[in-house]
Amino acid sequence: MTYEGMAAFWPTLAGEESDPEVAKAMNTTPKIVISRTLPQATWADTRIISNHAEEELAELKQQPGKDIVIPGSSTLTAGLLQTGLLDELRIMVNPVILGQGRSLFAGAGRTSLKLLKTRQFTSGNVLLYYQPIAN
Repeated sequence: MTYEGMAAFWPTLAGEESDPEVAKAMNTTPKIVISRTLPQATWADTRIISNHAEEELAELKQQPGKDIVIPGSSTLTAGLLQTGLLDELRIMVNPVILGQGRSLFAGAGRTSLKLLKTRQFTSGNVLLYYQPIAN
């Protein structure tokens, strides 16, 4: 669902007008989608991994290049937390109390985190940078 929302927005004029810098990065960066149900990707430079995601990501991580980012998939992140593949978690706290909802990392098991740094935005949002610590 994250892919479909981004693919429907960033390559459009609305995406470009919303934030030209982010739109350019999103549209020119190679993208990997982990999905068992998405039959094909239409967004430029997108590859789908349907099976053996952990092994594929471990192989990608060994290659030279930039960081691998998982934007918004708490299910995938929770599944990868115990693998040692995640070097850093960035969690954005939005100053709104909903009073209900699902756990951010449901099913991840206990994972200790070391706070690396924080970044505060004028909106009131706070970005927390954590390093997972092996238990």
